[in-house]
Amino acid sequence: MNISQLQASAEHHLHAALSLLRKLVAVNSFTSNAEGVDEVARLTAAAFAPLGFEAELVPCSTPGTGHHLFLTHRGAGGDPIVLVTHSDTVFPPEEEQQNDFKWDERPDEGRIYGPGTVDNKGGTALIWLILQMLREAAPEAFERTHWMVAANAAEEIIGDDFGRATAARCGGKARAVLVFEGGPKDERGWHIVTSRKGRSTWRLSAEGKAAHAGSKHHEGINSIDALAAVLPSVATLTNAAAERTVNIGLVHGGTVVNRVPHEAFAEWECRATEPAMLQQADDFFASLSGTAPNGAKLNAECTGYTAAWPGGSESLFQLWHEAAAQMDLTAISVPRGGLSDANHLWHLAPTLDGLGPYGNNAHCSERSPDGSKLPEYVEPGSFVPKAVMNALALLKLATTS
Repeated sequence: MNISQLQASAEHHLHAALSLLRKLVAVNSFTSNAEGVDEVARLTAAAFAPLGFEAELVPCSTPGTGHHLFLTHRGAGGDPIVLVTHSDTVFPPEEEQQNDFKWDERPDEGRIYGPGTVDNKGGTALIWLILQMLREAAPEAFERTHWMVAANAAEEIIGDDFGRATAARCGGKARAVLVFEGGPKDERGWHIVTSRKGRSTWRLSAEGKAAHAGSKHHEGINSIDALAAVLPSVATLTNAAAERTVNIGLVHGGTVVNRVPHEAFAEWECRATEPAMLQQADDFFASLSGTAPNGAKLNAECTGYTAAWPGGSESLFQLWHEAAAQMDLTAISVPRGGLSDANHLWHLAPTLDGLGPYGNNAHCSERSPDGSKLPEYVEPGSFVPKAVMNALALLKLATTS
């Protein structure tokens, strides 16, 4: 395939792709705003319909959420190439209004600010652009390929519901799973994510005994003291060399200062690249249940678990590495600590992530006068090179048996 043809097609359709992105960004799709998430799904389905994609909406099992969207172009059949995005964002409507966080195009900065511009409505718009290019520049390959665009309704809360729904719709097997989360670039090249850490979340509750803090202090059992004695040992399980982190993110207890607090709790997460390192930490966390030195009862509970995506897609990455080289660019394989749908889908087929456009400050909505705080943005200048790179690799994937 002639790169110049793909380049010309990408440039021709870029305005339409950014117009689609603007429509999606205009809709608040906070995960629990089911109506907004479903409106994003409707707009997405309408955009892909002229490309021959049939839409299916599937309820998300998490209460109060919208519908997953599956768009299918069956082609000649066989296992699908699954292109993954998500419809939801992390911003409640009130936050968007408070921070006046909306579509804000700044050509002088080479940026477009707004909720979901890079996470992950920008990924949706890029998928549309790539498929539009392939249909135009390589119509035979496009038409005979079994494509599936899968958009999670609740990616920001990372459950396994979407993974199960996707697996059911491709018979538990795919040709490739390609996740269009934002793709950073730096002096080394364009990042292609080839593995992600696993995560466990924990809650440690302490049950003490209330008492008057002045006259009956000796009769009380301080639940906060019990937590304070244990939490340092939790934090010390962070091990940079072993690529394991522990973050104590919430501590709560007590009511007023003249009362010995009878209950308290702490919540944390642990992330690790290697399953054994995560399991080692989880075993320690589980062992915290029992009686504290001051007599409080401790109960440790694992509240969530997401397995690591261990990688193993070197041959698939090579297609993107070669595509970048054809463009005189460099694609590099990188791990990432954050979770994504890849953690739940990699078992279906060789998987890559970070295939979306370049941007930054995902999950941020504030802008400070001194520039120390900037909201989420995408660089529209990244769409064409990333679309061409993806299209070149996808074309080779689609035409290789």
